[in-house]
Amino acid sequence: MSTILFELGCEELPPKSLKPLRDALQTSVTEQLSAAEITFDSIKAFATPRRLAIQIEGISDKQPDRTEQKRGPAIKAAFDSDGNPTRAAMGFAKGLGIEASELTTINTDKGDYVGFEQTISGQATTELLPAIFQTALDSLPIAKRMRSGASRNEFVRPVQWVVLMQDDTVIDATIQGHETGSQTRGHRFHSPDYHDIAHANDYEQLLDGLKVVADFDKRQMLIKNQVKALADEVNSDAIVPQDLLDEVTALVDFPIALRASFEARFLQVPQEALISTMQADQKYFCLTDKTGKLQPYFIFITNIESKDPNQIIEGNEKVVRPRLADAEFFFLQDQKQPLFALTESLKTRVFQDKLGTIWEKSERIAKLAAFIATLMQQQGHDIDVDDTVRAGILSKADLASSLVGEYPELQGIAGTYYARLNEEPEAVAASLEEQYLPKFSGDVLPQTPVGICLALADRLDTLVGIFAIDQAPTGSKDPFSLRRSAIGILRILIEKKLPINLVALVEQAIKGYSDAEGSKIAKMGDTFTQVMAFLNSRYRAMYTEQGVSVDTIQAVQAINPHMPLDFDQRIRAVQAFSELSQASMLADSNKRVANILAKSEVSVADTVDETLLSEIAEQNLYANVQQAQTVVQPLLEQADYTQVLQTLASLDEPLTQFFDNVMVNSDDAALKNNRLALLKQVRALFLTVADISELQL
Repeated sequence: MSTILFELGCEELPPKSLKPLRDALQTSVTEQLSAAEITFDSIKAFATPRRLAIQIEGISDKQPDRTEQKRGPAIKAAFDSDGNPTRAAMGFAKGLGIEASELTTINTDKGDYVGFEQTISGQATTELLPAIFQTALDSLPIAKRMRSGASRNEFVRPVQWVVLMQDDTVIDATIQGHETGSQTRGHRFHSPDYHDIAHANDYEQLLDGLKVVADFDKRQMLIKNQVKALADEVNSDAIVPQDLLDEVTALVDFPIALRASFEARFLQVPQEALISTMQADQKYFCLTDKTGKLQPYFIFITNIESKDPNQIIEGNEKVVRPRLADAEFFFLQDQKQPLFALTESLKTRVFQDKLGTIWEKSERIAKLAAFIATLMQQQGHDIDVDDTVRAGILSKADLASSLVGEYPELQGIAGTYYARLNEEPEAVAASLEEQYLPKFSGDVLPQTPVGICLALADRLDTLVGIFAIDQAPTGSKDPFSLRRSAIGILRILIEKKLPINLVALVEQAIKGYSDAEGSKIAKMGDTFTQVMAFLNSRYRAMYTEQGVSVDTIQAVQAINPHMPLDFDQRIRAVQAFSELSQASMLADSNKRVANILAKSEVSVADTVDETLLSEIAEQNLYANVQQAQTVVQPLLEQADYTQVLQTLASLDEPLTQFFDNVMVNSDDAALKNNRLALLKQVRALFLTVADISELQL
């Protein structure tokens, strides 16, 4: 058992790709070692701005020997009548490098054959490793590879050196066009020269002394701890997005965190703009107080251990000041006119060629949001329809602002700031930011009633419009993010407990595209059908992400509820039903009932003639069905689907007895039709919640 060290030294690797490259390298090497049957105790990957490395401890010296059975011609063809080997047998033996006398007999189901068991010695690990590492490098997820100088070898960045060692010995090979060696390089500035690696086990410790923290995760933890310590000194919390943390970790070998400040006057600018420019442009970690308000500090990570850190701090403060000043300038420029005035320019800005301008979209959003607000009012929600209309008209106004022009991610957020400065009602102001929620899977939902109306109206308008012009998502292409929009609609209606019918919403959204000149939607019926089908198809994606089984989703989809909140309540009821001891038997019985009814050649009656119930089992089932119908009706009115299914679970035994003792397809047509009518009532009871026959229990 020994230790293997592989290191690829490069020019600075792309920081956003460093962590994925590290993980992909380790995964590929691990899989190849496993395929080659080479065992090891542990494998660890390293990644710094100028290197990718793998250290494998306790690796076996060679592959295990293996025995292969070679099968030749059939016995009849291998030997003549005197038992002498034929040319076929001798040729087979010669190919294996043995005498014909060494051949054995292999017995199979298809007859007897000559054969030979051959022991193949495993290759030495050191012979296999160069190809394993080269294959791993070739399979890395690199979007665009490059060549360096006259070399024909391609990689994401020019390769400078390659290390490949077994313990204290170099494994001679050529990888990425470079001869392997035992020399590495330290920190670009603190320790730029080549240094010998005495033993593969010394790698990480050696680099630590050369001012390189080779372990990506260790380096990241150092950054997090330093950032927290500096934030605590000013009683603040650091904003540390994982993507930014990964990128900063990939930019430094030896992280040192420093805290700087900026003028407090910049805090009048929307903090989202300041945070955006400091994170995206400068890779800084911003600080907030305990309430989330931005503080006039930022923390940055330097790759140099400076004798005078103040010079570095002053340099960063000098660099960030113009960027913050730009944000301040755009913010002040926008305030020279009210937010509503910005809507004028929306009349010439196109939302989509066939669907009109952004202003027209704002008008449609206002009308549809007002419709939703009216529905919410009827359901007892405290919402002002006039505020909702005003919010709809202003919903896209900030797209014409200088601030959003510079920072597109502030759409909605900027509108909220400007609306408050213009003393718009708070319900209107807050909704302008909330209209874009949720922005991604698992994101928060709009909180205010007006915000909910805008969020629904905006998404529904886009869905209907894009489907109307035949630009529905195809495959992985979804340029208008319609899948995300659809799930957003469903989540809002479900999680905000709004009993609103999708049919009404989609119909109203389609009407929004009509005016005095006609409708922008040529095929309104087709558009309605397609949008409804698309929304219904999103249930599966949404619920499978929550861990709900596909058959549970299909059971509810089979009865096609049009109200997302109702759909969710049915899903939860079916989930609870699936855990009952009777669930499996009832699911099978429902399948049987559905199949019997489907095969009926006559129309099945809705009512049962009690006088024709001749068997005890069918009389008992009928009595239980009658009782269940009485109990279930008020539960359905309360949408207590869980209790409905628990009540129907009592039909398990009567149904089983019915099928065990009653012949449904009786020769007596009257009896047969009456029994079918009874099964139809059973089926109808279960279909009040879901199609239980879809369950795979």
